[in-house]
Amino acid sequence: MIKKGNKVKILNGKDKKKEGEVIEVDRPNNRAKVKGINMVKKHVKTTKEKKGGIIPKENFIHISNLALISEKTKVKKVGAKK
Repeated sequence: MIKKGNKVKILNGKDKKKEGEVIEVDRPNNRAKVKGINMVKKHVKTTKEKKGGIIPKENFIHISNLALISEKTKVKKVGAKK
């Protein structure tokens, strides 16, 4: 089971074979955010409090595309349970 703070390895997609730490998990949709992985650009409008612009941020990635890395450096594939 993937939890916040776990180290994971990316199995598919543009960031394949990269590793990172889980920063957020969306259980109902079986998705997780990994630090520095699946970066997208968000266009933010200028307000009185904040300056606008194009801000890069992490996006969710499906849990089936992640492999949990244990302390013994064994890779374990974790899929979504129904």
